[in-house]
Amino acid sequence: MHPPVFNIVSDRRGGRTAWSSTVTISGHHIAARYWYDGQYVNNAKEDAAEVALQHLTTPSQSPVSPVSMNSVGSSQAWRGRAWSNVSTS
Repeated sequence: MHPPVFNIVSDRRGGRTAWSSTVTISGHHIAARYWYDGQYVNNAKEDAAEVALQHLTTPSQSPVSPVSMNSVGSSQAWRGRAWSNVSTS
């Protein structure tokens, strides 16, 4: 197995920029659950790693879909130091 490859992604939100992370492991692209303020970007990497670990250790979990930056049908909610995507459907 190859080592994980982390990518940092950003999204402009009003006057601020939110940061998140994806990790690629064995061809699977796995996104962090939350968006973070710039000073907490390492938390985004840790979040993506945690989601990847859950995916790799839980065989009954549904397949991970490719990461999409389209926010149509979702809104973002501020939760402490992180934004999360909240479905509006």
